[in-house]
Amino acid sequence: MKHEIPIEELGVRGPLMTAPIESCVHCGFCLPTCPTYVTMGEEMDSPRGRIFLMKEVLEGKMEVELAQPYLDNCLGCQACETACPSGVKYGDLITEFRGRAEPERKRPPAQRLRRELALRTLPDGRRFRAAAKTGAVARKARPLVPKPLRPMVDLLPEQLPARRPLPASFPAAGERRARVALLAGCVQQELDPEIGWAAGRVLARNGVEVIVPAGQGCCGSLALHAGEAEGARKLARRNLAAFPADVDAVITTAAGCGSGMREYGALFLGEPEEEAAERLAGRTRDVAEFLAELGLAAPPPALPAPRRVAYQDACHLAHAQKVTAAPRRLLAAIDGVELLAPAEAELCCGSAGIYNVERPEVAAELGERKARNLLATGADLIASGNIGCLTQLQNHLAKLGRPIPALHTIQILDRAYSQTL
Repeated sequence: MKHEIPIEELGVRGPLMTAPIESCVHCGFCLPTCPTYVTMGEEMDSPRGRIFLMKEVLEGKMEVELAQPYLDNCLGCQACETACPSGVKYGDLITEFRGRAEPERKRPPAQRLRRELALRTLPDGRRFRAAAKTGAVARKARPLVPKPLRPMVDLLPEQLPARRPLPASFPAAGERRARVALLAGCVQQELDPEIGWAAGRVLARNGVEVIVPAGQGCCGSLALHAGEAEGARKLARRNLAAFPADVDAVITTAAGCGSGMREYGALFLGEPEEEAAERLAGRTRDVAEFLAELGLAAPPPALPAPRRVAYQDACHLAHAQKVTAAPRRLLAAIDGVELLAPAEAELCCGSAGIYNVERPEVAAELGERKARNLLATGADLIASGNIGCLTQLQNHLAKLGRPIPALHTIQILDRAYSQTL
């Protein structure tokens, strides 16, 4: 991979790579917020170290294969962006770099198979359910499963809830205050379909008409953040056609999905769909962000018993979308909720798309660390805004023998309204 830094050599997408490289002053503010630097302690496993490596590769001073192990270790959590005083857009850089490097990459067969299985299974409900059934059988004969595939088998749920597809719409209760389109999500519908139902009910209760467009599919975030840009564009085109323009917002309930859809403009930069992609990206809002800005028509009634809730920031909500206050404001509106903050809140839980499949040891270390920090708050309930985080937390809380509930923010609000929290 031999490129030169000048923008004209990189084409219309050049600024996505050159601007972050040129704006990094290597100050080190990112170091304590980077999960791999904190756990590994290597300069090349820090954001500024990776920026240096990418610069060397782009200038033709280093072969991409030498830099790749350190770049692969990156979770793409973007905590470094929040910490950076220079406003370095590290997320743009790592996503674009991976998109350029991945098509030329030669992975070992087992690694390639594991990656393909993850990227082709997670976005497709039928495949995911089939994989879960296969995983249940494979766990009983784990020694016979090829070693590279064992982490994937271990992550598959032992049992999935019954399928519960979302309706075509949720009518607004009372006077209509807004009209939105809801992204149903792909793997979320299989792992926890109640998140989508809770979002529909809470929005409708607050005067929002919710439509669930037919024809929508996976947002493409998993592929995009894994360097499979063309695969991400293929999935995104389906949503560009499915989501209507005559809505106040496109609502997402998964931080990774919302982040990916907000990147549609960059994903289609220089493509015929660029303008449509920018419009959709501009309308995309996280459910907590939208609802907090709209304001609750009526707060939930007081809980019958107080609940201590620890809020865990999903990385792609806090760092990529810059949404931190809204979920806390909604939870604080519930009379009877005491909101708690865990230590090391800025560190990723280790889920990060398919990271826990490709880097299971690091993901497990981060997952346990996050679970212990949440338990240390003394909470009896954990809130977050991403299905990957919730699954990771539930797994590690169970391993620690403390399986306290971990719910989406919108589920907690929904249960507060119905007095079932």
